Amino acid sequence: MIEFEETISLATKSIWRNKARSGLTMLGIIIGVSAVILLISLGQGLSNYITDQFESLGTNQIYVLPGAGFEGFGQGPPNFAGSKLTLKQVDDISKLGGAIKTAAADNEIPSSVKYKGESIVSTVAGVSSSWMQMSNVEIGRGRGLISSDIEQSRNVAVIGQTVTEDLFGGSSPIDKKVSIGDANFTVIGELSSLGTQSIGVDIDNFVIIPITSAQRTFGIDNISTIVVQATSKDEIDAAVDKVERYLSTQIDEDDFSVVDQSSLLDTINQILGVLTASLGGIAAISLVVGGVGIMNIMLVSVTERTREIGLRKAIGAKPSDIRNQFVIEAVSLSVVGGGIGILIGYLGSVAINQFFPAEVTLWSVALAFGVSAGVGIIFGVAPAVRASKLDPIDALRYE
Repeated sequence: MIEFEETISLATKSIWRNKARSGLTMLGIIIGVSAVILLISLGQGLSNYITDQFESLGTNQIYVLPGAGFEGFGQGPPNFAGSKLTLKQVDDISKLGGAIKTAAADNEIPSSVKYKGESIVSTVAGVSSSWMQMSNVEIGRGRGLISSDIEQSRNVAVIGQTVTEDLFGGSSPIDKKVSIGDANFTVIGELSSLGTQSIGVDIDNFVIIPITSAQRTFGIDNISTIVVQATSKDEIDAAVDKVERYLSTQIDEDDFSVVDQSSLLDTINQILGVLTASLGGIAAISLVVGGVGIMNIMLVSVTERTREIGLRKAIGAKPSDIRNQFVIEAVSLSVVGGGIGILIGYLGSVAINQFFPAEVTLWSVALAFGVSAGVGIIFGVAPAVRASKLDPIDALRYE
């Protein structure tokens, strides 16, 4: 019986003799492993980014959304267009006391914002005064919105730094007038930078105006979101109960959903989890294709080396020795290809993370590498068994 170390040596020499073919055989595994790692890292990075954004807002916030869809995952999105939430309800909720600290209104509408000859499309948020404190935004220049701005429906605006750069060239925007919709608004403040561009959205491209002014400008009477701040994280359940009991006396239960950040985040992560698994599954198909490629090459190799196999059997090699050699060759191609794929996937994720949140996880690396090794074993067995069953006399006669 041939020593196992010698079998490994023979398998390594066979791979090395056919460098080009071995490289092309590994290519399918390399592409598959790198694709799996890249796509899973994108899904994980997006999930972490959203979690960080929620945590930056604080962990004691509750959201009231129109419709009953968001409480039950899969029942459909909130019905913002048919919202029955009102400013009076926001004011009443903020006065409930107990577990509730305050409440704020938030309507976010994409709109063009113009200054002289310049124009950009921005997210215009109509908010009540307490929203500024609840959202943890900071004012870099000027001032933020105050209660009298909302009460008197003043045409004033607080703008993000991207708006300042695009419309004013970076110079001070304070006391200058911008056009939003058909109305002119005086800029009273500029937000400090909220961060760089992430997930394709510039979070500094933001304009904040009084909710009452937004309703008048855009002809909207309802509220798309009511943000409620509980007195502490421990009081969230009590605050949710208070809000639900109050709103049930104002509108039908099917007309609103009350969710806390953890519930909302769980729902979003469920969606992202399904998306990540789907993308990973699609990428894994290329691993199967790579495995088929390995099997085809190994079958061709068995045919090409028929005389060699017959000669080895004639001088004492057992079927198990022949089988082990071909299995080792197939697994080696898969493992080396998997290792290269992991390196490419990691470096690709690092590069993508400069523009889009991406994070390589240990489990995705282990999964991709394990599958690549498994592919080598599964698709290498059939050619190996075929080689081990060749009759030495017939093999020696093969031309």
